[in-house]
Amino acid sequence: MAKFVPPIRSALWTFLAGQAGSGALLILAAALAIACVNLWPVSAHAYHDLLHWPLGYSLSAKLGEMTPHLWINDGLMAVFFFVVGLEIKREWLDGRLSTWERRRLPFIAAAAGMIAPAIVYLVIARGQPGLSAGWAIPAATDIAFAIGVLALLGKRAPLSLKLLLTTIAIVDDMGAVAIIAIAYTASIGGAALLAAGLVYGAMLSLGRLGVKVLWPYLLLALLLWYCVLLSGVHATIAGVLAATAIPIRSTPGTPDATDSPLHRLEHLLHPWSAYLIVPIFGFANAGVAIQADLLGQLAAPLPAAIALGLFLGKQIGIFGAVWISVRLGIATLPRGATWPQVYGLALLCGIGFTMSLFISGLAFPGAPALAEDAKAGILAGSILSAVIGFLVLRFTPLHPNHDAIEAAQMSEIAADGDVTE
Repeated sequence: MAKFVPPIRSALWTFLAGQAGSGALLILAAALAIACVNLWPVSAHAYHDLLHWPLGYSLSAKLGEMTPHLWINDGLMAVFFFVVGLEIKREWLDGRLSTWERRRLPFIAAAAGMIAPAIVYLVIARGQPGLSAGWAIPAATDIAFAIGVLALLGKRAPLSLKLLLTTIAIVDDMGAVAIIAIAYTASIGGAALLAAGLVYGAMLSLGRLGVKVLWPYLLLALLLWYCVLLSGVHATIAGVLAATAIPIRSTPGTPDATDSPLHRLEHLLHPWSAYLIVPIFGFANAGVAIQADLLGQLAAPLPAAIALGLFLGKQIGIFGAVWISVRLGIATLPRGATWPQVYGLALLCGIGFTMSLFISGLAFPGAPALAEDAKAGILAGSILSAVIGFLVLRFTPLHPNHDAIEAAQMSEIAADGDVTE
């Protein structure tokens, strides 16, 4: 009789499974949006009218009258960034980024994977008026989309690659948050920012007082979001700030520990973020009109700069950083992975979708033509990276000891929710 193996239940495993499902829904939502815009004129008008339907009130002078599109990008995405912040804090204090030894390779790879695409973008877009603001669009990786592609590969994708992709994407998210806060904040309202600071201080005080019930944190997080919205800093930054104030108790591998507010909150919100907010955002922002001359559309400076930044910049930056780090002895090759598989992972990091679409909206506000061009470049670069990355990983031979290494890593996850390299 086969030995019964209890199901793995860990924060890491729950996270990977959730991202895979979210990636599949995101792809479907994006495809539906593209179909709505391009197949029938009636559906295209309905799509745009629904998203930009005036709701009759305003939350801030900067945003103007609220619409469903604004609520999605400034409201729902704040929840998404809140969950991102929870994941970052958990990984930093209680997961795979909890030591400097483990942080080293993801930080180096993520940094190179953000710098190289920005350089590629600026080289291609140089001399084009008004395009320099989009330098950060190809710098981010869409973890849900990328993990979704890895999930399609099944056992062809080593677990160590999924772990490396996850940690690189989490560090990448940290960089994207910093870019949004610094590069895309035009003016700051001092009084509102001071109020946000006071609310944030109150959240930190709750943690120091040992408050573990969630509702006071959630109420203050909502107030923090509104203060940040009024301040001129993008409201989604409030989500990450609020997450850093949620207390955590070290419980390795546990996704819903009852005595750790952060673990409980992440477990509560992650399904809503992964299966509802991210697909809704994808549907609301991926609706790009495909021109009859598609190659001509993509060859324009902005789409070409974004697409090549994602496809070429990401693979050059990440694969080059990993190769140099291993050759210099700074890091080791992920256990059970081969160099061609690492190259396939670097290609998948060129899927920028969610974060790239989000940053493009900040880079070109009030410029619908540029926003459409940016969407075309993001979709082209992301699809090209996904397809080529999938093919590389699908047809690359597995490590000679693949099965034994995978079994050992699965046992380690079951034991404590983490693995060693």
